[in-house]
Amino acid sequence: MRLRSLSLSALLIILVSSASYADPRGEAKAQVAFGIEAAQRGLWREATYRFERAIAIDPTYAPAYNNLAVACEQQGLIDKARDAYETALARAPKNELIRQNYELFKEIHARATGGTTR
Repeated sequence: MRLRSLSLSALLIILVSSASYADPRGEAKAQVAFGIEAAQRGLWREATYRFERAIAIDPTYAPAYNNLAVACEQQGLIDKARDAYETALARAPKNELIRQNYELFKEIHARATGGTTR
């Protein structure tokens, strides 16, 4: 019985894995979800890695760029954060959450740098 249950588990893993490869957006979303969990634990490097993986899987997925921007900002990678925000907005120009995040980012860093923004 134990062997049969292991075989069934292995089959389910294979089926889930093959389904995710057929759906890049679904796999990208899974990477983003993993990255969010890592970020909530303060594991910003892991979160960054996951968001970058999501982008590699689906370069059109704007939320991955937005989350990458947040992770980069948390690590002090300001130029990389700015680039990620700008790419997110280019991919989803009407996304209000991304726009708000970017505006807040610009405001905070303008104050920190004496009013200069790119």
